This record gives sequence, structure tokens and C-alpha cells, in this order.
Amino acid sequence: MTETVTLAHGAGGKQTSELISKVFKEHFSNEYFTADDAAVLPRPNGKIAMSTDGFIVSPAFFNGGNIGKLSICGTVNDLSCMGAKPLYLTCSFVIEEGFKLADLEKIAAAMEETASKVGVKIVAGDTKVAGKGQVDGVFITTTGVGEIVEGAETSGAFAKPGDAVVVTGDVGRHGTAILLARDDYGIEAEVTSDCAPLWHPVEAALKQVGDIHVIRDATRGGVGTVLYEITKEAGVGVKLDQTAVPVAPEVKGVTGMLGLEPLYLACEGRLVMILPEEKADKLIEVLKEFPDTAGAAKIGVITEENKGRVIMETEIGTETILPEPGNELLPRIC
Repeated sequence: MTETVTLAHGAGGKQTSELISKVFKEHFSNEYFTADDAAVLPRPNGKIAMSTDGFIVSPAFFNGGNIGKLSICGTVNDLSCMGAKPLYLTCSFVIEEGFKLADLEKIAAAMEETASKVGVKIVAGDTKVAGKGQVDGVFITTTGVGEIVEGAETSGAFAKPGDAVVVTGDVGRHGTAILLARDDYGIEAEVTSDCAPLWHPVEAALKQVGDIHVIRDATRGGVGTVLYEITKEAGVGVKLDQTAVPVAPEVKGVTGMLGLEPLYLACEGRLVMILPEEKADKLIEVLKEFPDTAGAAKIGVITEENKGRVIMETEIGTETILPEPGNELLPRIC
């Protein structure tokens, strides 16, 4: 094979077969992986959840991961938010002519490693090659199917006044890592993306705590955007304690210099979980047993007042309205 992807790799002939067998089949092979037009799979019991997501992150490689890892985490976490154990994934690649095959293999290897952590199987896919300049390196779309575990019933509409708002770790890390990877500002800081698949801590929380009303993946727009979405869905307000919101010192330093609010920066390994106040401590105790959610913290409560708004109690004890999200702070982060 050549060292870079050529248009011939997308033409459906010998080069396409070589690309699939030497890169994708090498990393994705399992008992359900198929070269046929569709995978034939065992039928799950009960209800299923299904999700699809596209990933166009630039740059494709960043501190803490790459677009391949991101593509698995994104769909696994979306399924997890519905209380669904991830079972099967399909993936579609659109690759720019000239993209390095060595980099494509690193991306496939990251997908293999990340999928194996949660036991989800990549069962089918598609590859297209676009001309030079038509794609920024590589775009990936993943679609996932999961089996909803017994007793899980989550939705943004289920948030209730008096519920606690828990975040599973420090916020704004992924968005800051991508900003630094682009090197647009000449800032030197060691910030690692929080990109992680979170099914195992979610599964433990559902089994050991239960009665979790809302689980949301705080990706584009971060925790702040997720909270505003929930206020609209449930017709409630949110009150946050600014001192309780976990932000890593290195993230706080970068965002402080640039005037950015960490609550509005993307996360790729952080969930917002909302449940009865009396169960919040138990949830945090369970989440702290897992490395990717060890920084879990209660950051606020759901209120009957201020419907449709997120109110922040500041460090000096005053209250301010967290601005409703608008525009886009960091484009192309997921």
C-alpha cells in the first residue's frame, strides 16, 4: 500500500479492499464484523436506544486522544445517558486524499482500544475518499445501539425542583485542550482532554443508586448549555454554586487569560446527572470509584423559581444570571 490515502482507495476496487482489510478489519474484527452489506446481530431483550453522531474535530490528534477515540466515546456516552448498555457500533469514514495511512491506523487503533473498554462491538462501516481540500483530514460518523437496563428511565424533562445537580468531573477540559492544540494564541499549558467512555460508572450508578432523573453528555456548549436545555425541557430553574464547580487549575488559567467561561467549553468525558437531593452523596461516592469520574461533585440544585434560567451564586455570595449560550466559542470541537 501507499503511505497516503489516494482516490483509488475509495473507488471500490483492489485498493479499497486492501484499505479495509489492512486498517479497519485489522482493528475492528469480531464475531459480528462483516464484509457484507449489513451486519446480522442477536436481538437485545427489552427496549433499545439508538444514537448517531458525526465527528469533525480539528486537529484530528490532541492531548489525550484523537478523532477515533472521540468517535467511540461520543456515541457510547450518548447511549449511556439513556441508561443503555452499548452493544453495537457502525462507523463511516470520509477521508481526504493524501491523508497519511499511518495516522489512519492510529485512529483505528484508538477506536479499537476505546470500544474494548466498554465491550461494544464495531460490526459494520463504510469508507469514502474525498478529493484534496474537500475534507479536513478525516470525518467519522458512528451509530450505536444499546440495551436499556431494567429500571432506567432518563430524560431532561424529568428534572424536578429539589433535585441535586451533579457533574462527573472538572469542566471545560476538552475544549481547552483543542484550543491549545491549534496553537492560535501561543499559550503553553499542559491540558489533557477528558475524552473517555463512561458506561461503566453510569451502569454502577443506575444499579447502586437508582432513581436518576437526568443524565446528559456535556459535549458542545459544555455544562452550561446542557443546564439551559434541561430548564427548557422540564420547565424548571437551576441554581449553581460557583465555588462547587470543579475546574482544573490549568484550565482556569487558560480560560482566565482568554476571558472564556469553562462552563461553556466542551467536555467529552463529563456527564450532568440530576437526581433526588438525598441520593446525591451516594451517587458521588459510587462515581468516585472510577478513574474517569473520580472528580464528581454536586454543583447545584433544581428550583421551582427562575424557570428557564440558570442562576449562579458567586464566590462572594451574590447571585447572577448565567448568560444563555449563544454563538460558538470554539468551532469544530467534536
